[in-house]
Amino acid sequence: MTVTSTWSCRSGPRPKPYPEVGPARPDRTTLLASISLLDFRGYPALEVTFGPGPHLIWGPNAAGKTSLLEAMVLLAWGRSHRTSADGELIRWNTDLARIEGQVGSDAIEVAIVRAGATGEAGRKRIRVNGLGRRAARLGDLLRVVIFAPEEMLLIAGPPSLRRALIDQLATAGSPAYADALATYGRTLQQRNGLLRAIREEGASRDELRFWDGAFVDAGAAIVTERRRLLEALAGPLAEAHAEIAPDEGAEARLTLGYATNAPPLPGESPRDALSRRLAETADKEVWNGSTLIGPHRDDLVFELAGRDLASFASRGQQRTAILALKLAELDLLAALDGRPPLLLLDDVFSELDPERRSHLVRRIAALPQAFITTTTLDDLDPELRAIATAWEVGTGSTGASLAGGDAAPATERGSAAGASGR
Repeated sequence: MTVTSTWSCRSGPRPKPYPEVGPARPDRTTLLASISLLDFRGYPALEVTFGPGPHLIWGPNAAGKTSLLEAMVLLAWGRSHRTSADGELIRWNTDLARIEGQVGSDAIEVAIVRAGATGEAGRKRIRVNGLGRRAARLGDLLRVVIFAPEEMLLIAGPPSLRRALIDQLATAGSPAYADALATYGRTLQQRNGLLRAIREEGASRDELRFWDGAFVDAGAAIVTERRRLLEALAGPLAEAHAEIAPDEGAEARLTLGYATNAPPLPGESPRDALSRRLAETADKEVWNGSTLIGPHRDDLVFELAGRDLASFASRGQQRTAILALKLAELDLLAALDGRPPLLLLDDVFSELDPERRSHLVRRIAALPQAFITTTTLDDLDPELRAIATAWEVGTGSTGASLAGGDAAPATERGSAAGASGR
């Protein structure tokens, strides 16, 4: 693959740039005022209200801490960040899960029906103020940045992790991107089915032409937006890296490159490059029975001084780069309209050394609202506990529950104020 770090389409107009990153506007602050769960994961029922500032969700493993953050992600994305199988979100021996959240004056509801419960396939319904809403438009009301332990694999893990990250971030900045992704996914599925039929001599190659046009149109839109996003992310990423690791940042710049299997030649647009590469790999695609070219096989590359971090970086350097990326995400999303996103940290403090923890605590303190999970409050910095509200997640014979909401300083106790769970 060829790695590039900036937009390279020379034959078409340059995409509209993202807004410059600047300070968030207090008048555009968005808070998650409350959340209500019904038969979601381990929660039979939960109603809780939240104020501004950091919130510490603590308790033993498998108690329901991550599930609570997952519910917040559902309100912002319309899907889970942990599974693509919606049925897994419904509590055992029940057929319907409902998540509701109040964001400003808007009420968001996500309801999931188990497959077979009504004699039909599983269904998911998304409503805002009682009216149907597409998942891609939920970001207009609530944006989140989630930092979970599995994201420590972003640099050395499979390309699908990095594609998922940039796709989610691009969708938040451009609703049209979600449409391009959906069109591309449908076309890719049809095209792969046809390639398998051609391999088995059950279809003609001429039939590919019908799908190739939509495929390269949607694919080019995805590639163009991804490059535009990486260009906008370059400054915030380098600044966040220099903030977290000043010595390392002074010697080398942290960048995100785009590794594509259809690099454009001089004068080519992304669409032209995709069309050319499809023609070049036509025989091989028929042999394999699958589409070998396109953004579904592209990748992102973390580079420090032009070197791929995956090939040489220590575990500490990788953690620093990933934390810098998350902080850059915060800045970029806030720059869209001045509304800082909701920061969700799922038990990641134990993965960071004291210096990186301190940088993260300073960022958390400057945000309107953040949610942090941990197995014990002792793992968190005293500075964070001093300004946070603590909530304890517990388990009982009926399922998970949440107790607390007492004012800072946060200590390991769980009064039953502010939340109810049955």
